Amino acid sequence: MAYCVLLRHARSSANSAGVLAGWAEGVSLDDSGREQSAAVADRLADLPFVRIVSSPLPRCLETVAPLADRLGVDVEQSDDLGEARYGAWTGRPLAELAKEPLWETVQRTPSRAVFPASDEHEHESIAEMAQRAVAAVRRIDAEVEAEHGAHAMWLAVSHGDIIKSVVADAAATPLDDFQRIVIDPASVSLVRYTQDRPFVMRLNDTGTLRAVPAPDPQTPDGDAVVGGGAG
Repeated sequence: MAYCVLLRHARSSANSAGVLAGWAEGVSLDDSGREQSAAVADRLADLPFVRIVSSPLPRCLETVAPLADRLGVDVEQSDDLGEARYGAWTGRPLAELAKEPLWETVQRTPSRAVFPASDEHEHESIAEMAQRAVAAVRRIDAEVEAEHGAHAMWLAVSHGDIIKSVVADAAATPLDDFQRIVIDPASVSLVRYTQDRPFVMRLNDTGTLRAVPAPDPQTPDGDAVVGGGAG
């Protein structure tokens, strides 16, 4: 199957302010984030992306714009890669939310967490968020392979909880343990789906991601590449 590179957006104004951005308007990259965005273009410019699909939120589009311009690849937008819909938690300070009873559920048993409803912002459960994100990545990955071949590479630009959900699914990690995964701003993770099982080949990488070697044709599903430390 194709290679899916997962890029978290660079540092945003909400990150620096310590608030839960969600789908709130007016959240863009801060000065540090713009520097990270430029560095992302340098780090990933040598990779042969055949498709770039992004969350529609500005902080993701701003992060990938320099890379997309350099590569000459159009950026598609998908709501399914968008941030979790936090409902009434949207835009609130994290320090304040940490005092809410629901915070403990989000941290300890996220599969049971449902964000509170709001007249202004949509809400969903963490389980619903994970299901839509994983389904979208798997669907797009299959489309990329069908159109471009088994070793094609594509880029998904999204958010921390979305990427953690995708990585947890690929690593067969229960959703209740997905908070153990760390996804920093402007970090890259790499997942490869195969007919047998997915492989997590790189995680939370902020260095230069070199071209990924093709799997050993004598080894089913590319086990040799993974076992050889390519991730």
